[in-house]
Amino acid sequence: MNDLRPVGYVIGYLVAALGLTMTIPMGVDLLAGNGEWQVFFEAGLITFVAGGSIALACSNGLSDRLSIQQIFLLTTVIWVALPLFGGLPFMLGATNATLTDAFFEGMSGVTTTGATVFSGLDDLPMGLLLWRSMLQWFGGVGIIVVAMIFLPELRVGGMQVFKSEAFDTSGKVLPRAAQIANSISSIYVVLTLLCYLSYILVGLKPFDALNHALTTLSTGGFSTRDASFGAFQGPAEYVASFYMILASLPFVRYVQLLQGTAKPLWRDTQIHAYLGVIFAFVGVFAAYRLIVNADHLEHSLREGLFNVTSLISGTGYASVDYQLWGAFPAVAFFFIGLIGGCAGSTACSVKIFRYQLLIASVRAQVRKIHAPHGIFTPRFQGQPVSEDVLSSVMAFFSLFIVTLGVTSVLLAATGLDFVTAVSGAAAALACIGPGLGDIIGPAGNYATLNDPAKWILATAMLVGRLEVMSVFALFTIRFWRS
Repeated sequence: MNDLRPVGYVIGYLVAALGLTMTIPMGVDLLAGNGEWQVFFEAGLITFVAGGSIALACSNGLSDRLSIQQIFLLTTVIWVALPLFGGLPFMLGATNATLTDAFFEGMSGVTTTGATVFSGLDDLPMGLLLWRSMLQWFGGVGIIVVAMIFLPELRVGGMQVFKSEAFDTSGKVLPRAAQIANSISSIYVVLTLLCYLSYILVGLKPFDALNHALTTLSTGGFSTRDASFGAFQGPAEYVASFYMILASLPFVRYVQLLQGTAKPLWRDTQIHAYLGVIFAFVGVFAAYRLIVNADHLEHSLREGLFNVTSLISGTGYASVDYQLWGAFPAVAFFFIGLIGGCAGSTACSVKIFRYQLLIASVRAQVRKIHAPHGIFTPRFQGQPVSEDVLSSVMAFFSLFIVTLGVTSVLLAATGLDFVTAVSGAAAALACIGPGLGDIIGPAGNYATLNDPAKWILATAMLVGRLEVMSVFALFTIRFWRS
Protein backbone atom coordinates (compact mmCIF):
# COMPACT_ATOMS: atom_id res chain seq x y z
CA MET A 1 0.00 0.00 0.00
CA ASN A 2 1.27 3.47 -0.87
CA ASP A 3 2.40 5.72 1.95
CA LEU A 4 0.19 8.82 1.82
CA ARG A 5 2.11 10.82 4.42
CA PRO A 6 4.42 12.60 1.90
CA VAL A 7 1.33 13.62 -0.07
CA GLY A 8 -0.45 14.78 3.07
CA TYR A 9 2.56 16.79 4.23
CA VAL A 10 2.82 18.76 0.96
CA ILE A 11 -0.92 19.38 0.82
CA GLY A 12 -1.03 20.48 4.46
CA TYR A 13 1.95 22.77 3.94
CA LEU A 14 0.34 24.44 0.90
CA VAL A 15 -3.03 24.81 2.64
CA ALA A 16 -1.32 26.44 5.63
CA ALA A 17 0.54 28.77 3.25
CA LEU A 18 -2.79 29.65 1.61
CA GLY A 19 -4.12 30.60 5.02
CA LEU A 20 -1.20 32.95 5.60
CA THR A 21 -1.81 34.71 2.27
CA MET A 22 -5.31 35.63 3.45
CA THR A 23 -3.64 38.29 5.60
CA ILE A 24 -3.10 40.31 2.40
CA PRO A 25 -6.80 40.92 1.59
CA MET A 26 -7.38 41.24 5.34
CA GLY A 27 -4.91 44.13 5.39
CA VAL A 28 -6.56 45.71 2.34
CA ASP A 29 -9.96 45.67 4.06
CA LEU A 30 -8.44 47.05 7.25
CA LEU A 31 -6.97 49.98 5.32
CA ALA A 32 -10.28 50.47 3.53
CA GLY A 33 -12.02 50.74 6.91
CA ASN A 34 -14.63 48.00 6.41
CA GLY A 35 -15.44 45.05 8.64
CA GLU A 36 -14.67 42.44 6.02
CA TRP A 37 -11.16 42.04 7.44
CA GLN A 38 -12.66 39.81 10.13
CA VAL A 39 -13.80 37.40 7.39
CA PHE A 40 -10.24 36.86 6.23
CA PHE A 41 -8.95 36.63 9.77
CA GLU A 42 -11.39 33.81 10.53
CA ALA A 43 -10.94 32.05 7.20
CA GLY A 44 -7.17 32.42 7.37
CA LEU A 45 -7.03 31.04 10.90
CA ILE A 46 -9.18 28.01 9.99
CA THR A 47 -7.13 27.35 6.86
CA PHE A 48 -3.76 27.75 8.57
CA VAL A 49 -4.67 25.53 11.53
CA ALA A 50 -6.19 22.83 9.29
CA GLY A 51 -3.23 22.82 6.91
CA GLY A 52 -0.68 22.97 9.70
CA SER A 53 -2.35 20.07 11.51
CA ILE A 54 -2.30 17.91 8.38
CA ALA A 55 1.35 18.75 7.69
CA LEU A 56 2.35 18.09 11.30
CA ALA A 57 0.51 14.76 11.36
CA CYS A 58 2.29 13.64 8.18
CA SER A 59 5.72 15.13 8.87
CA ASN A 60 7.20 11.83 10.03
CA GLY A 61 6.66 10.37 6.58
CA LEU A 62 8.24 13.15 4.53
CA SER A 63 10.22 11.91 1.54
CA ASP A 64 11.80 13.68 -1.40
CA ARG A 65 11.23 10.67 -3.64
CA LEU A 66 7.62 10.17 -4.65
CA SER A 67 6.17 7.19 -6.47
CA ILE A 68 4.13 7.68 -9.63
CA GLN A 69 0.94 6.97 -7.67
CA GLN A 70 1.87 9.58 -5.06
CA ILE A 71 2.57 12.18 -7.74
CA PHE A 72 -0.79 11.54 -9.44
CA LEU A 73 -2.60 11.79 -6.12
CA LEU A 74 -0.69 14.92 -5.07
CA THR A 75 -1.42 16.87 -8.25
CA THR A 76 -5.13 16.10 -8.04
CA VAL A 77 -5.79 16.55 -4.33
CA ILE A 78 -3.97 19.90 -4.24
CA TRP A 79 -6.39 21.23 -6.82
CA VAL A 80 -9.31 20.08 -4.66
CA ALA A 81 -8.00 21.23 -1.28
CA LEU A 82 -7.01 24.75 -2.32
CA PRO A 83 -10.40 25.66 -3.86
CA LEU A 84 -12.16 24.17 -0.85
CA PHE A 85 -10.27 26.33 1.65
CA GLY A 86 -9.94 29.22 -0.81
CA GLY A 87 -13.72 29.40 -0.97
CA LEU A 88 -14.14 30.03 2.78
CA PRO A 89 -14.02 33.87 2.48
CA PHE A 90 -16.88 33.69 -0.04
CA MET A 91 -19.02 31.77 2.46
CA LEU A 92 -18.15 34.00 5.42
CA GLY A 93 -17.97 37.32 3.56
CA ALA A 94 -20.28 39.76 1.81
CA THR A 95 -21.18 37.30 -0.94
CA ASN A 96 -22.77 34.92 1.62
CA ALA A 97 -22.13 32.10 -0.81
CA THR A 98 -23.38 28.58 -0.31
CA LEU A 99 -20.86 25.74 -0.20
CA THR A 100 -21.64 25.01 -3.84
CA ASP A 101 -21.06 28.57 -5.02
CA ALA A 102 -17.98 29.04 -2.83
CA PHE A 103 -16.37 25.84 -4.10
CA PHE A 104 -17.29 26.69 -7.70
CA GLU A 105 -15.73 30.15 -7.41
CA GLY A 106 -12.67 28.74 -5.66
CA MET A 107 -12.22 26.02 -8.27
CA SER A 108 -12.72 28.52 -11.09
CA GLY A 109 -10.07 30.69 -9.48
CA VAL A 110 -7.39 28.08 -8.76
CA THR A 111 -7.87 26.40 -12.16
CA THR A 112 -7.76 29.88 -13.78
CA THR A 113 -11.05 29.19 -15.55
CA GLY A 114 -12.62 32.57 -14.86
CA ALA A 115 -16.25 31.45 -14.72
CA THR A 116 -18.03 33.26 -11.90
CA VAL A 117 -21.24 32.84 -9.93
CA PHE A 118 -21.08 36.34 -8.46
CA SER A 119 -22.71 39.49 -9.77
CA GLY A 120 -22.48 43.01 -8.42
CA LEU A 121 -18.68 42.85 -8.57
CA ASP A 122 -18.43 46.64 -8.77
CA ASP A 123 -19.80 46.86 -5.21
CA LEU A 124 -17.97 43.97 -3.54
CA PRO A 125 -15.42 44.73 -0.78
CA MET A 126 -11.90 45.24 -2.07
CA GLY A 127 -10.56 42.31 -0.07
CA LEU A 128 -12.89 39.80 -1.72
CA LEU A 129 -12.11 41.10 -5.19
CA LEU A 130 -8.40 40.89 -4.50
CA TRP A 131 -8.75 37.37 -3.09
CA ARG A 132 -10.44 36.16 -6.27
CA SER A 133 -7.54 37.56 -8.27
CA MET A 134 -4.97 36.07 -5.92
CA LEU A 135 -6.48 32.60 -6.26
CA GLN A 136 -6.02 32.79 -10.01
CA TRP A 137 -2.49 34.10 -9.67
CA PHE A 138 -1.55 31.22 -7.36
CA GLY A 139 -3.18 28.74 -9.73
CA GLY A 140 -1.29 30.17 -12.68
CA VAL A 141 2.19 29.73 -11.23
CA GLY A 142 1.16 26.39 -9.75
CA ILE A 143 0.13 24.90 -13.06
CA ILE A 144 3.43 25.94 -14.66
CA VAL A 145 5.32 23.92 -12.05
CA VAL A 146 2.96 20.97 -12.51
CA ALA A 147 3.35 21.14 -16.29
CA MET A 148 7.15 21.31 -16.10
CA ILE A 149 7.90 18.63 -13.54
CA PHE A 150 4.90 16.42 -12.78
CA LEU A 151 3.04 15.95 -16.09
CA PRO A 152 6.18 15.01 -18.07
CA GLU A 153 7.10 12.59 -15.29
CA LEU A 154 3.60 11.08 -15.48
CA ARG A 155 3.72 10.88 -19.30
CA VAL A 156 0.34 12.62 -19.54
CA GLY A 157 -1.01 13.52 -22.98
CA GLY A 158 2.37 13.68 -24.72
CA MET A 159 3.91 16.00 -22.12
CA GLN A 160 6.88 13.62 -21.86
CA VAL A 161 8.20 15.19 -25.07
CA PHE A 162 9.26 18.17 -22.89
CA LYS A 163 10.90 16.14 -20.12
CA SER A 164 14.48 16.47 -21.28
CA GLU A 165 14.42 20.02 -22.63
CA ALA A 166 13.09 21.86 -19.61
CA PHE A 167 14.61 20.57 -16.40
CA ASP A 168 16.10 17.34 -15.16
CA THR A 169 13.24 15.92 -13.12
CA SER A 170 14.78 12.59 -12.28
CA GLY A 171 15.59 11.56 -8.75
CA LYS A 172 14.44 13.80 -5.90
CA VAL A 173 11.12 15.18 -7.04
CA LEU A 174 10.13 17.61 -4.31
CA PRO A 175 13.45 19.49 -3.99
CA ARG A 176 13.59 19.78 -7.76
CA ALA A 177 10.02 21.08 -7.82
CA ALA A 178 10.95 23.74 -5.27
CA GLN A 179 13.94 24.79 -7.37
CA ILE A 180 11.82 25.06 -10.51
CA ALA A 181 9.14 26.97 -8.61
CA ASN A 182 11.72 29.51 -7.45
CA SER A 183 13.02 30.07 -10.98
CA ILE A 184 9.58 30.40 -12.48
CA SER A 185 8.12 32.48 -9.65
CA SER A 186 10.76 35.17 -10.09
CA ILE A 187 9.89 35.59 -13.75
CA TYR A 188 6.18 35.39 -12.97
CA VAL A 189 6.41 38.15 -10.37
CA VAL A 190 8.42 40.44 -12.66
CA LEU A 191 5.99 40.00 -15.56
CA THR A 192 3.05 40.65 -13.21
CA LEU A 193 4.69 43.86 -11.97
CA LEU A 194 5.36 45.02 -15.54
CA CYS A 195 1.76 44.26 -16.47
CA TYR A 196 0.54 46.25 -13.46
CA LEU A 197 2.67 49.27 -14.43
CA SER A 198 1.49 49.01 -18.04
CA TYR A 199 -2.15 49.08 -16.94
CA ILE A 200 -1.41 52.15 -14.81
CA LEU A 201 0.16 53.88 -17.82
CA VAL A 202 -2.96 53.37 -19.93
CA GLY A 203 -5.27 54.82 -17.29
CA LEU A 204 -6.48 52.01 -15.01
CA LYS A 205 -6.83 52.85 -11.33
CA PRO A 206 -4.21 51.16 -9.13
CA PHE A 207 -6.62 48.64 -7.61
CA ASP A 208 -8.09 47.66 -10.99
CA ALA A 209 -4.60 47.50 -12.46
CA LEU A 210 -3.37 45.19 -9.69
CA ASN A 211 -6.29 42.79 -9.95
CA HIS A 212 -6.14 42.60 -13.72
CA ALA A 213 -2.37 42.16 -13.70
CA LEU A 214 -2.84 39.14 -11.42
CA THR A 215 -5.54 37.62 -13.61
CA THR A 216 -3.87 38.49 -16.91
CA LEU A 217 -0.55 36.77 -16.16
CA SER A 218 -2.40 33.76 -14.79
CA THR A 219 -4.65 33.77 -17.90
CA GLY A 220 -7.48 33.56 -15.38
CA GLY A 221 -9.95 36.24 -16.43
CA PHE A 222 -11.56 37.31 -13.15
CA SER A 223 -12.36 41.01 -13.23
CA THR A 224 -13.33 43.67 -10.72
CA ARG A 225 -16.28 44.71 -12.88
CA ASP A 226 -19.48 42.98 -14.00
CA ALA A 227 -18.73 44.28 -17.49
CA SER A 228 -15.37 42.46 -17.36
CA PHE A 229 -12.91 44.17 -19.71
CA GLY A 230 -15.76 46.07 -21.31
CA ALA A 231 -15.16 48.66 -18.61
CA PHE A 232 -11.62 49.28 -19.90
CA GLN A 233 -11.98 49.39 -23.67
CA GLY A 234 -9.21 51.14 -25.55
CA PRO A 235 -5.42 51.00 -25.04
CA ALA A 236 -5.83 48.65 -22.07
CA GLU A 237 -6.98 45.94 -24.50
CA TYR A 238 -3.64 46.09 -26.30
CA VAL A 239 -1.81 45.82 -22.99
CA ALA A 240 -3.93 42.84 -21.94
CA SER A 241 -3.42 41.12 -25.30
CA PHE A 242 0.35 41.54 -25.10
CA TYR A 243 0.65 40.07 -21.61
CA MET A 244 -1.87 37.30 -22.26
CA ILE A 245 0.36 36.19 -25.13
CA LEU A 246 3.47 36.37 -22.95
CA ALA A 247 1.73 34.33 -20.26
CA SER A 248 0.70 31.62 -22.73
CA LEU A 249 4.23 31.04 -24.04
CA PRO A 250 6.51 28.38 -22.45
CA PHE A 251 8.06 29.82 -19.29
CA VAL A 252 11.10 27.60 -19.70
CA ARG A 253 12.04 29.80 -22.66
CA TYR A 254 12.15 32.82 -20.35
CA VAL A 255 14.40 30.91 -17.97
CA GLN A 256 16.70 30.00 -20.85
CA LEU A 257 16.63 33.60 -22.07
CA LEU A 258 17.77 34.87 -18.67
CA GLN A 259 20.52 32.27 -18.73
CA GLY A 260 21.80 33.86 -21.95
CA THR A 261 20.29 31.43 -24.46
CA ALA A 262 17.81 33.11 -26.80
CA LYS A 263 17.82 30.55 -29.64
CA PRO A 264 15.28 28.16 -28.07
CA LEU A 265 12.79 31.02 -27.80
CA TRP A 266 13.10 32.06 -31.44
CA ARG A 267 13.21 28.50 -32.77
CA ASP A 268 10.33 27.05 -30.76
CA THR A 269 7.79 25.77 -33.30
CA GLN A 270 5.11 25.86 -30.60
CA ILE A 271 5.48 29.61 -30.39
CA HIS A 272 5.52 30.00 -34.18
CA ALA A 273 2.31 28.00 -34.55
CA TYR A 274 0.58 29.73 -31.64
CA LEU A 275 1.32 33.25 -32.85
CA GLY A 276 0.43 32.23 -36.40
CA VAL A 277 -2.99 30.98 -35.31
CA ILE A 278 -3.68 34.15 -33.32
CA PHE A 279 -2.79 36.53 -36.13
CA ALA A 280 -4.67 34.44 -38.70
CA PHE A 281 -7.88 34.57 -36.67
CA VAL A 282 -7.42 38.27 -35.92
CA GLY A 283 -7.13 38.94 -39.65
CA VAL A 284 -10.26 36.91 -40.38
CA PHE A 285 -12.34 38.63 -37.71
CA ALA A 286 -11.06 42.09 -38.62
CA ALA A 287 -12.04 41.50 -42.25
CA TYR A 288 -15.41 40.11 -41.16
CA ARG A 289 -16.11 43.11 -38.95
CA LEU A 290 -15.11 45.52 -41.69
CA ILE A 291 -17.19 43.89 -44.39
CA VAL A 292 -20.20 42.48 -42.56
CA ASN A 293 -20.52 44.74 -39.50
CA ALA A 294 -19.24 47.93 -41.19
CA ASP A 295 -16.78 48.51 -38.34
CA HIS A 296 -13.72 50.75 -38.67
CA LEU A 297 -10.22 49.29 -39.01
CA GLU A 298 -8.62 50.10 -35.65
CA HIS A 299 -11.63 49.02 -33.64
CA SER A 300 -12.08 45.78 -35.56
CA LEU A 301 -8.39 44.91 -35.16
CA ARG A 302 -8.37 45.76 -31.46
CA GLU A 303 -11.52 43.82 -30.62
CA GLY A 304 -10.42 40.92 -32.77
CA LEU A 305 -6.95 40.78 -31.18
CA PHE A 306 -8.24 41.08 -27.63
CA ASN A 307 -11.05 38.54 -27.84
CA VAL A 308 -9.11 36.00 -29.89
CA THR A 309 -6.16 36.20 -27.51
CA SER A 310 -8.43 36.06 -24.48
CA LEU A 311 -10.13 32.87 -25.62
CA ILE A 312 -7.21 30.99 -27.17
CA SER A 313 -5.12 31.58 -24.04
CA GLY A 314 -8.02 30.52 -21.84
CA THR A 315 -8.11 33.86 -20.02
CA GLY A 316 -11.79 34.46 -20.69
CA TYR A 317 -11.96 38.24 -20.46
CA ALA A 318 -14.79 39.71 -22.54
CA SER A 319 -14.72 43.28 -23.81
CA VAL A 320 -17.85 42.90 -25.94
CA ASP A 321 -20.60 40.36 -26.48
CA TYR A 322 -19.13 38.85 -29.64
CA GLN A 323 -22.27 36.77 -30.11
CA LEU A 324 -23.84 39.95 -31.48
CA TRP A 325 -21.31 39.96 -34.33
CA GLY A 326 -23.13 37.09 -35.99
CA ALA A 327 -23.33 33.29 -36.10
CA PHE A 328 -19.90 32.79 -37.72
CA PRO A 329 -17.86 34.61 -35.03
CA ALA A 330 -19.81 32.94 -32.21
CA VAL A 331 -19.15 29.43 -33.53
CA ALA A 332 -15.54 30.28 -34.42
CA PHE A 333 -14.86 31.61 -30.91
CA PHE A 334 -16.21 28.36 -29.47
CA PHE A 335 -13.59 26.36 -31.36
CA ILE A 336 -10.80 28.90 -30.75
CA GLY A 337 -11.15 28.24 -27.04
CA LEU A 338 -10.43 24.55 -27.64
CA ILE A 339 -6.99 25.28 -29.12
CA GLY A 340 -5.10 26.61 -26.11
CA GLY A 341 -1.66 28.08 -25.60
CA CYS A 342 1.77 26.50 -25.26
CA ALA A 343 2.81 23.74 -22.88
CA GLY A 344 4.58 24.98 -19.76
CA SER A 345 2.60 28.21 -19.65
CA THR A 346 -0.37 29.43 -17.61
CA ALA A 347 -2.66 28.83 -20.60
CA CYS A 348 -5.10 25.95 -20.56
CA SER A 349 -7.22 23.88 -22.99
CA VAL A 350 -5.83 21.25 -25.39
CA LYS A 351 -2.53 23.08 -26.10
CA ILE A 352 -1.11 23.93 -29.50
CA PHE A 353 1.67 21.30 -29.40
CA ARG A 354 -0.86 18.46 -29.42
CA TYR A 355 -2.40 19.75 -32.63
CA GLN A 356 1.10 19.97 -34.10
CA LEU A 357 1.78 16.35 -33.15
CA LEU A 358 -1.61 15.29 -34.49
CA ILE A 359 -0.95 17.00 -37.84
CA ALA A 360 2.56 15.52 -38.01
CA SER A 361 1.15 12.04 -37.39
CA VAL A 362 -1.58 12.44 -40.01
CA ARG A 363 0.94 13.79 -42.52
CA ALA A 364 3.21 10.78 -41.95
CA GLN A 365 0.29 8.40 -42.45
CA VAL A 366 -0.79 10.12 -45.67
CA ARG A 367 2.75 9.91 -47.04
CA LYS A 368 2.85 6.24 -46.11
CA ILE A 369 -0.32 5.65 -48.12
CA HIS A 370 1.37 7.11 -51.21
CA ALA A 371 4.60 5.18 -50.54
CA PRO A 372 3.74 2.00 -48.56
CA HIS A 373 7.36 0.86 -48.34
CA GLY A 374 8.72 4.20 -47.16
CA ILE A 375 9.60 5.06 -43.58
CA PHE A 376 8.05 8.33 -42.45
CA THR A 377 8.60 9.50 -38.89
CA PRO A 378 6.57 12.39 -37.40
CA ARG A 379 8.81 15.16 -36.08
CA PHE A 380 8.37 17.89 -33.49
CA GLN A 381 10.84 20.71 -32.83
CA GLY A 382 13.02 19.04 -35.47
CA GLN A 383 13.24 15.77 -33.53
CA PRO A 384 11.56 12.42 -34.32
CA VAL A 385 8.55 11.65 -32.16
CA SER A 386 8.29 8.21 -30.57
CA GLU A 387 5.23 6.00 -30.79
CA ASP A 388 4.85 6.35 -27.04
CA VAL A 389 4.35 10.11 -27.34
CA LEU A 390 1.96 9.82 -30.28
CA SER A 391 -0.10 7.17 -28.51
CA SER A 392 -0.30 9.38 -25.43
CA VAL A 393 -1.48 12.35 -27.49
CA MET A 394 -4.11 10.27 -29.30
CA ALA A 395 -5.32 8.92 -25.97
CA PHE A 396 -5.59 12.48 -24.66
CA PHE A 397 -7.67 13.63 -27.63
CA SER A 398 -9.95 10.61 -27.34
CA LEU A 399 -10.49 11.03 -23.61
CA PHE A 400 -10.96 14.80 -23.96
CA ILE A 401 -13.71 14.34 -26.55
CA VAL A 402 -15.42 11.58 -24.55
CA THR A 403 -15.26 13.69 -21.37
CA LEU A 404 -16.68 16.67 -23.25
CA GLY A 405 -19.57 14.55 -24.50
CA VAL A 406 -20.33 12.97 -21.12
CA THR A 407 -20.16 16.34 -19.36
CA SER A 408 -22.52 17.86 -21.92
CA VAL A 409 -25.03 15.04 -21.43
CA LEU A 410 -24.85 15.36 -17.65
CA LEU A 411 -25.42 19.11 -17.85
CA ALA A 412 -28.36 18.61 -20.18
CA ALA A 413 -29.79 16.13 -17.66
CA THR A 414 -29.87 18.95 -15.08
CA GLY A 415 -32.23 20.89 -17.35
CA LEU A 416 -29.85 23.12 -19.30
CA ASP A 417 -30.53 23.80 -22.95
CA PHE A 418 -28.30 22.35 -25.67
CA VAL A 419 -26.16 25.45 -26.29
CA THR A 420 -25.61 26.12 -22.60
CA ALA A 421 -24.82 22.46 -21.85
CA VAL A 422 -22.32 21.95 -24.67
CA SER A 423 -20.61 25.33 -24.46
CA GLY A 424 -20.55 25.15 -20.65
CA ALA A 425 -18.91 21.73 -20.76
CA ALA A 426 -16.31 23.00 -23.24
CA ALA A 427 -15.70 26.21 -21.27
CA ALA A 428 -15.15 24.28 -18.04
CA LEU A 429 -13.11 21.41 -19.47
CA ALA A 430 -10.89 23.80 -21.45
CA CYS A 431 -10.87 26.27 -18.50
CA ILE A 432 -11.94 29.13 -20.77
CA GLY A 433 -14.61 30.84 -18.67
CA PRO A 434 -17.45 32.18 -20.81
CA GLY A 435 -19.62 29.86 -22.88
CA LEU A 436 -22.32 30.65 -25.41
CA GLY A 437 -25.96 31.65 -25.08
CA ASP A 438 -27.84 34.16 -22.97
CA ILE A 439 -27.01 32.54 -19.63
CA ILE A 440 -23.25 31.82 -19.60
CA GLY A 441 -22.23 33.80 -22.70
CA PRO A 442 -19.69 36.64 -22.58
CA ALA A 443 -22.39 38.97 -21.26
CA GLY A 444 -23.62 36.56 -18.56
CA ASN A 445 -22.33 34.39 -15.72
CA TYR A 446 -22.97 31.05 -14.01
CA ALA A 447 -24.98 32.38 -11.06
CA THR A 448 -28.41 31.12 -12.18
CA LEU A 449 -27.34 27.55 -12.89
CA ASN A 450 -28.65 24.88 -10.52
CA ASP A 451 -26.36 23.29 -7.92
CA PRO A 452 -25.90 19.92 -9.69
CA ALA A 453 -24.77 21.76 -12.84
CA LYS A 454 -22.26 23.80 -10.83
CA TRP A 455 -20.74 20.67 -9.24
CA ILE A 456 -20.47 19.02 -12.65
CA LEU A 457 -18.77 22.11 -14.08
CA ALA A 458 -16.41 22.42 -11.09
CA THR A 459 -15.38 18.80 -11.60
CA ALA A 460 -14.83 19.44 -15.31
CA MET A 461 -12.58 22.41 -14.44
CA LEU A 462 -10.43 20.17 -12.26
CA VAL A 463 -10.22 17.44 -14.89
CA GLY A 464 -9.40 19.88 -17.68
CA ARG A 465 -6.81 21.87 -15.75
CA LEU A 466 -4.87 18.70 -14.87
CA GLU A 467 -4.86 17.44 -18.48
CA VAL A 468 -7.75 14.96 -18.08
CA MET A 469 -5.72 11.74 -17.87
CA SER A 470 -3.97 12.48 -14.59
CA VAL A 471 -7.32 12.66 -12.77
CA PHE A 472 -8.99 9.66 -14.39
CA ALA A 473 -5.94 7.48 -13.69
CA LEU A 474 -6.75 7.66 -9.98
CA PHE A 475 -9.97 5.72 -10.56
CA THR A 476 -8.41 2.67 -12.19
CA ILE A 477 -7.69 -0.43 -10.10
CA ARG A 478 -4.67 -1.37 -12.23
CA PHE A 479 -3.04 1.98 -11.50
CA TRP A 480 -3.08 1.44 -7.73
CA ARG A 481 -1.88 -2.16 -8.09
CA SER A 482 1.13 -1.18 -10.23
